[in-house]
Amino acid sequence: MRYRPLGRTGIEVSSYCLGTMMFGSVGNRDHDDCVRIVHAALDAGVNFVDTADMYSAGESETIVGKALKGRRDDVVLATKVHFPMGEGRNRGGNSRRWITRAVEESLTRLGTDWIDLYQVHRPDPATDVEETLGVLADLQRQGKIRTFGCSAFPAEEIAESHHVAERRALPRFRTEQPPYSLLARGVERSVLPTCSRYGMGVLTWAPLASGYLTGKYRRGGAIDMSSGRAALTPGRFDPELPENVRKLETVEQLIEVAEELGTTLPELAVAFPLVHPAVTSVILGPRTLEQFEGLLKGASLTLSDDVLDRIDEIVPPGTDLYRADGVWLPASLTRSALRRRPEGDRAAGE
Repeated sequence: MRYRPLGRTGIEVSSYCLGTMMFGSVGNRDHDDCVRIVHAALDAGVNFVDTADMYSAGESETIVGKALKGRRDDVVLATKVHFPMGEGRNRGGNSRRWITRAVEESLTRLGTDWIDLYQVHRPDPATDVEETLGVLADLQRQGKIRTFGCSAFPAEEIAESHHVAERRALPRFRTEQPPYSLLARGVERSVLPTCSRYGMGVLTWAPLASGYLTGKYRRGGAIDMSSGRAALTPGRFDPELPENVRKLETVEQLIEVAEELGTTLPELAVAFPLVHPAVTSVILGPRTLEQFEGLLKGASLTLSDDVLDRIDEIVPPGTDLYRADGVWLPASLTRSALRRRPEGDRAAGE
């Protein structure tokens, strides 16, 4: 296992991070089995574990807490805050009111006195970033978190957060957690260069592109649209949609590259993000121990310039073959009122 500095925090982390989104009710319901996955990762040299309060409504954090008993000091533990937790108002977002409460609940579930990396899971247009940075700074001074970062922030939001931190003499986001894969390379255009400019560590997620890079979905093959991810999000997997046809055709080309290397498509997929100089660690989010062991084989794979040139020909740098899952869209796109003048003001020439 290789280790890299987490931006300029002074913390060293493994080049692969164990992601635990699939621990609990949305994935693996067997707590003991999930604990075995964590222990296998630690035994393999992984010292970085990432979770979030909203994963299985807190159950993932509880499982991680169980797994780290007796081994907490050896692990760089990351979790996240933002998404609603339970019913009612003000139980989510990036406000001081919510973060102050959410961190205490995470600490309790994780069974620890501190969080190494506390991440803001998504931007919150309703909350001034100064408000968020201020409460995170307070938590850092209190020793409840060691450092903090953001997740799925666009480049302009990252840059703005650094400007605000400088103007207000506040600590700044030290890491970013974007989606990045062979099929979703859009972050190469501005997010990764922005992170490099500010010396941020980068944890990438979704290296298997919602399963397309597992090799399970093939051109001409049947896709069961009645179960699993296909049933939950049919638009991502419907083989009749042009976007998905393009993904399946690209997968066939990438499988050829992997076979010529004597490796598998998943191993190629998890090795690829680590080539980018801005990337610190790639998050692997297995549901089973077998899946984790298979993905970790990519840790020993070295990609030559010739191989990377071929990949660039198949999926050009900065290209997204689909909108990466879960990426935040700004209100300027999702709220029509911000894109349209009032009807009475639309006359041409006025």
